[in-house]
Amino acid sequence: MASSSQNNFDLNAVPNFAASVAKGIITPLDEKLLANRTDDEAINESMALSIQCASSVSNMARRLQVRGNEVQELRTQVLILQRRNRGLQQENKELKKLVDSYANDMRREYSELEMNTNRLREQQESLLLEVQKNLKISRPEA
Repeated sequence: MASSSQNNFDLNAVPNFAASVAKGIITPLDEKLLANRTDDEAINESMALSIQCASSVSNMARRLQVRGNEVQELRTQVLILQRRNRGLQQENKELKKLVDSYANDMRREYSELEMNTNRLREQQESLLLEVQKNLKISRPEA
């Protein structure tokens, strides 16, 4: 097995290091294009490309930061809505208990009213029979 120290590059030897990196990246078409340029032109174009890349990366970082802020804001809103939802659920439970209590009270009162109505009906029938009986007694049939 090769030791990892054999794979280390000497970053101070820039031309050799740059050439070894460029070997794997530059295609034959790139070689033809670069062959017609002076070193200064190649350096200037490389610098321009590097600046464009840095600008693109910077723009992307800004967009990601904005998106990250939007996501954080949405998370905060979600947390607020979850808390509000929990509060409303608790309020709904309390209201349901109250409605159930009212319903039980109303059933009880309805039963009492129904019993009173039946008792009054029985008393009315009893009184009606008594009145009819008294009328028969006071008017003897001829």
